[in-house]
Amino acid sequence: MATTRTVILGVSGSIAAYKAAEIASQLVKLDCAVHVVLTRCATRFITPLTFQTLTQQPVVVDLFEEEAGDLRPTHLQVADAADLLLIAPATANVLAKLAHGLADDALTTIALALRREAKVMVAPAMNGKMWEHPATQANVEILQRRGVEVIGPDRGMLACGYEGLGRLWPVEQIVGRVREVLRL
Repeated sequence: MATTRTVILGVSGSIAAYKAAEIASQLVKLDCAVHVVLTRCATRFITPLTFQTLTQQPVVVDLFEEEAGDLRPTHLQVADAADLLLIAPATANVLAKLAHGLADDALTTIALALRREAKVMVAPAMNGKMWEHPATQANVEILQRRGVEVIGPDRGMLACGYEGLGRLWPVEQIVGRVREVLRL
């Protein structure tokens, strides 16, 4: 029997956040231990209870929420256990924070605290103008040079009413890529 893999699923504040619930569900079906970390903005689109129910794991939203009796901070426990950090959807804001080493919330702090062996994948989702902005493209280049795998975005009708590049990659393709990377 294969060893259970631990995936941190970071969810940032995009309308595509609802698709992360299906990602979490599919990863659990693949026998992954899925630990969800939501940004505060993500909680405007989807609730922690959804992910807690799907993963049977506590959901991290606040950097300073600690479980009673834990001796190590939650962000370090989660980061130390991870085989993969998958941020889906990844907003322009989160990409910028990751590229520049900012750690002002639970998700970005966990990203900085990961073990070197852990893989990092981001699945961008945003308005096409935001995706194509030179600042976003520069941040993506920085992340790729550091070994972060950028999956997507996809082209199509965006939630804002525009058509273009910026849609979250299809859930099946995201989960498929996770399967390849983790050899599931």
